[in-house]
Amino acid sequence: MPELPEVETTKRGLAPVLEGKRIIKVHQRRDNIRIPIPTDFVKRIEGQKLKTIVRRAKYLQMFLESGDVIICHLGMSGKFVIKAKDKTPFAKHDHVIFETDQGMLAIYNDPRRFGIMTICSEDELEGHKLFKEMAAEPLGNEFNGEYLYEKIYKSNSTIKALLLNQKVVLGLGNIYVCEALNKAKISPYRKGTEISKEDTERLVPLIRDILSRAIEAGGSTLKDFAGADGDLGYFQHQFIAYGCENEGCHNRGCKGTIERINQGGRSTFYCPQCQK
Repeated sequence: MPELPEVETTKRGLAPVLEGKRIIKVHQRRDNIRIPIPTDFVKRIEGQKLKTIVRRAKYLQMFLESGDVIICHLGMSGKFVIKAKDKTPFAKHDHVIFETDQGMLAIYNDPRRFGIMTICSEDELEGHKLFKEMAAEPLGNEFNGEYLYEKIYKSNSTIKALLLNQKVVLGLGNIYVCEALNKAKISPYRKGTEISKEDTERLVPLIRDILSRAIEAGGSTLKDFAGADGDLGYFQHQFIAYGCENEGCHNRGCKGTIERINQGGRSTFYCPQCQK
């Protein structure tokens, strides 16, 4: 599933193609993805100039000059493909295509259809059901050790579950939570009540660093991109915990082995020797 760095990378890839451009046609090829697409979706977008694209948690918000905002979530398998308009037929899972006045196509492709494509007015955005209870952005100034401690210190949920909770911190997914907890040497089993201020002060900078490096890796991929398919989907990372079952722990001085456990129906990868 695309996580915050993948969504940020997608935003940066879409920006030069869509920002400041007029969307002259919207090809809507389904009435719904995860939720119904509004019946006036196409009408509200066609002919409008797209001013800017913002990432909020794992959502893309595309602001139009009319005052409307296109909201997109990539779900589990969603991605955008950028290409010049041609006569090639759209693919089976190309559900929504934005065509600009520059002859470019931004194609939303989603085989499993767990993504979201909807629209609302800018005045309704903060109170929208998708955003109204969201917490701090992990790369924003509000997110620090004290903030995280105040959010979790009374909770009996595990630190893994708390970091995945969008009411605690936005945009973190399973992959980067596993990576951060491993680097911080914090067991995913520990409850919020067992996490100290010292723990959160150590954990927050590691979360920010891991996310920033992942975004930069994606950005470098885009800058160096020379292929013809214009795929703004996943990019590869070198993980030290996630997916590294039975491999040696990378933490300095640790001779432990990464194990995989199940927490809340998701795989957690951690080192039982150094993550306490």
